[in-house]
Amino acid sequence: MATTAPAAAELAAHLQRHTPGDGVHATALPRVSLIRAARPGEPLVLLHEPALCVVAQGTKRVHLADEVHVYDASRFLVVTVDLPVTGQVVEASPAAPYLCLRLDLDPAELAQLLLELGPPPPAQPRPGRGLYLSAMTPAMLDAVLRLVRLLDVPEDIAVLAPLAVRELTYRLLKSDEGWRLRQIAAGDGQARRIARAIDWLKQHYAEPLRIDEFARELHMSASSLHHHFKAVTAMSPLQYQKQLRLQEARRLMFSEALDATSAAFRVGYESASQFSREYTRLFGDPPARDLRRLRETGGLASPV
Repeated sequence: MATTAPAAAELAAHLQRHTPGDGVHATALPRVSLIRAARPGEPLVLLHEPALCVVAQGTKRVHLADEVHVYDASRFLVVTVDLPVTGQVVEASPAAPYLCLRLDLDPAELAQLLLELGPPPPAQPRPGRGLYLSAMTPAMLDAVLRLVRLLDVPEDIAVLAPLAVRELTYRLLKSDEGWRLRQIAAGDGQARRIARAIDWLKQHYAEPLRIDEFARELHMSASSLHHHFKAVTAMSPLQYQKQLRLQEARRLMFSEALDATSAAFRVGYESASQFSREYTRLFGDPPARDLRRLRETGGLASPV
């Protein structure tokens, strides 16, 4: 990291200056938010949407099913599809807070860049995982810095920010793991079909999931759907649906004051006792106790 140390320090200084307190901060840059935490936090369960996350300072741990991914300033995180994850800031202090930049990925921009990049590299044998880490390079860090520096010259943002975001997206596609994004953003391969399956589940999570019918709609066999879905998400379609249901039930109880039984039925559960068991397994506490803790600590997980 010797060649990137000064640039990394500059990035941390920019992020610290533009995050006056802990939390997620929107910016004038398109699809860019900044995150700050002055101390390690509790594990937070959330649905992570497609994004690039660059840590300038501190360390974060992300669990995807049984997998653990730890990243800091030496590696960036990419999420290519909506994934239920558990995130936790594990290294942060008031003197050296956790600082992170998140760029939400735009499918239309990815598709346009892929057209301009020309023929893809040789196809991978199967879909890649929808969450991965990649080593930070000087070129990648330089592109991030060019984007962040625009926060100090607001009059340049309208013209230059789209160019800076485009360059950063280009660097992402050209990185060692960029083929994972290519699989999701273009073509009609298995990874693209799994992306469509995820979109359907997000819209219909409360409905019964009949795997054979679901697979036919995607022009896949049931075994192929299960195999490729797990390759991308690290879980089965039914496990993914369960996480969506539980997270939505939690939101309904917190934001709309529904009781546990009503929330369970709203998201598709037929058994309140089964809902309580699975809720406790995911969030660590039964619904009532978890809701009390959420209200004491300030609410649901942030999007990063």
